[in-house]
Parts: sequence; structure tokens; C-alpha cells
Amino acid sequence: MDQYIGVAIENFASFKRALATKELKIVFGTDAVAGAHGHNAEEFIYRVQAGQDPMDAMVAANSRAAESLGLQNEIGSIAPGMAADIIALDGDPLKDITAVRRVVFVMKGGKVYKNEAAGH
Repeated sequence: MDQYIGVAIENFASFKRALATKELKIVFGTDAVAGAHGHNAEEFIYRVQAGQDPMDAMVAANSRAAESLGLQNEIGSIAPGMAADIIALDGDPLKDITAVRRVVFVMKGGKVYKNEAAGH
């Protein structure tokens, strides 16, 4: 098998080694190139299939990513005074990580861009 969820098998092995490294803070990030934008859900799936706990993958993409940028007091969590974009999924990603592919609600900067329940 040359590929694993679109990622070279060498990268899969490296990620598994990183997961096994005690106290290593793994951050979710992207070096999205042309055509890759909008496919971040696949990275969540890849990470969980490699052995990362689904909740840890979600934290890596939110509060841990904000912390790595020194922006933890501005972004990365939903709280008063924080800038937060919100999505809702059809399904529970903690039980089925592929739920990240099924986004049914999107709010960015306080504006709703997608709301399948309301027909938008």
C-alpha cells in the first residue's frame, strides 16, 4: 500500500511515533496547496485511524493550535470575549470520526453561512 488516506505511509509511521512520544503537544495544522483547501476533515480521519484519540484531534485543531500561536486568549475556545467560528456535524465525531465530513451548520464571525436545519 503506497498511500494511507492520501498520506504517504512514511508520514503515517512518523505520526504514530509522535503519538507515542510522551508529553508531545501535537497541533493540527495544514500546508494546504492548490486543490487541498477544504479537505481538512480527511486529516482528522487519518489521525484517528493512526491512533489519536478523537477528542485529542479536536483539541489539537482548536485550543492547542491557538496556544501554539500564542493566541489562546483570543481564539481556540467558545467563551465570552473570544473570537469563535462554530460548526455542527451530523453525527458524533467521538464515536465516528467520519462525522467531520458531514457539516450541517457553519457560523463565522457571528454570521450563519450554512444551516441545513433551517434550509440555508
